[in-house]
Amino acid sequence: MDSLLEHAADVESLAVLSRFRLDFHRCLTARRDELFELADAVLCADGPVRTLAGLSLAPEHRRGHGALYDAVNYGEIAIGRLRRSLAGLPLPRAADGRLMLAADVSNWLRPGAATSPERLFCHVYGRGKGQAQMIPGWPYSVIAALEPGRTSWTAVLDAVRLGPDNDGTEVTAAQVRDLVTRLIEAGHWGEGDPAILVVFDAGYDVTRLAYLLADLPVDLLGRLRSDRVMQLPAPPRQPGTVGRPRKHGGELALADPATWPAPQTTTSTLTARYGMAVTAAWDRVHPRLTHRAAWLDHDGDLPVLEGTLIRLQVDHLPGDRDPKPVWLWFSRTGALPGDVDRLWQSFLRRFDLEHTFRLFKQVLGWTIPKIRDPRAADRWTWLIIAVHAQLRLARPLADDLRLPWERPALPGRLTPARVRRGFRNIRAKAVQPAGAPKPSKPGPGRPPGSKNRRPAPRHDVGKTTKRQRTVQSRAKAGRLNDKLSACF
Repeated sequence: MDSLLEHAADVESLAVLSRFRLDFHRCLTARRDELFELADAVLCADGPVRTLAGLSLAPEHRRGHGALYDAVNYGEIAIGRLRRSLAGLPLPRAADGRLMLAADVSNWLRPGAATSPERLFCHVYGRGKGQAQMIPGWPYSVIAALEPGRTSWTAVLDAVRLGPDNDGTEVTAAQVRDLVTRLIEAGHWGEGDPAILVVFDAGYDVTRLAYLLADLPVDLLGRLRSDRVMQLPAPPRQPGTVGRPRKHGGELALADPATWPAPQTTTSTLTARYGMAVTAAWDRVHPRLTHRAAWLDHDGDLPVLEGTLIRLQVDHLPGDRDPKPVWLWFSRTGALPGDVDRLWQSFLRRFDLEHTFRLFKQVLGWTIPKIRDPRAADRWTWLIIAVHAQLRLARPLADDLRLPWERPALPGRLTPARVRRGFRNIRAKAVQPAGAPKPSKPGPGRPPGSKNRRPAPRHDVGKTTKRQRTVQSRAKAGRLNDKLSACF
């Protein structure tokens, strides 16, 4: 009986994988068969992807290296359709049935590509503390669905390249809004379901994101910098008091314990990895907003964005005996002790996305190609996302093809790299919609001895749009423009 159930489950998993492969093939609107075979070459290549041209030597790739580069540079992918296809796949959920999403930025570094446009200075951590650097490259904002336990698996659902003219917070808000809309249309959320939890790291303005996404069924959880100063709720208004009601109470400086009032909620949890995890939570904590930077053009009174402030302190971390506390801000008020424990444990799952980035770069070769055009980089990025989705769908079908020095993996605990190791056997059973290549001969190329008389233009790095950050600077710029207009 168990063998029949396992066989039925394998048949269903193979059917889901085949349907996605067919849908992915339909999403490729130009150089379709070559792009599809290129994705299969990434899935079935022996070992990590080291060079783009080397993928043409994989048995699954039936075309030459010229067709490979032609597909990457001039192929087309219907990204909107591929996004809907990814949103319609089965997604992992937390123990309470809640969807957990994580957003983070990963950089495709291109420091020597002076002819590549739209590069930004990307923050990169060096070896050792205090060794961060700013290196030119293309930053990508990625959103993935998280699994509840410790794992190296995530379900990547969307990626957007940040350009020189983009405001990072606005791009992220639009990205989350579009993704949540697709998830609702796909039936992953309905009336009465718990709100979707979206987790951010300290690089995001989580309070502003909460304001921009207030009309969606989402709860936001983000990490705060340890030097932030937040505001406590305003005290009750005394009878007979005249004047404008107070918006803020006292200050709560995260780095100054003397400013911390007694927390409304405290919890203690014994963990196997971090020792005792102690939390303290303060309700209705909010930032003090001013008419500058992102709120410069806000009409009317500035909002009071209240939420739950959580301080997490653990005994130890792997490789760090004296860890610093982690400060989190949750976009809802009135969090109970059970909610606080669920939130900090959900935040720890955000680090599973780092395993996905490492897989993309070190195994699947996401940043290996020396691509000049950022649109070609977007095309290759979505090809890698489709490859990762197929690995996730093939997870129940893969055998543990471990190397002699590797430990056996428990059932259901295969890593993405081990699933990829056996994907060639799974591919033989799945649908293969790509057509056979047509006979052709190589083009003439550049005549021997000729020089390139049309050098590629060189582009500067960094933001090109200068935004006014204060009311005074905007007024000064306006007066200057008026004087220049009067001169002409």
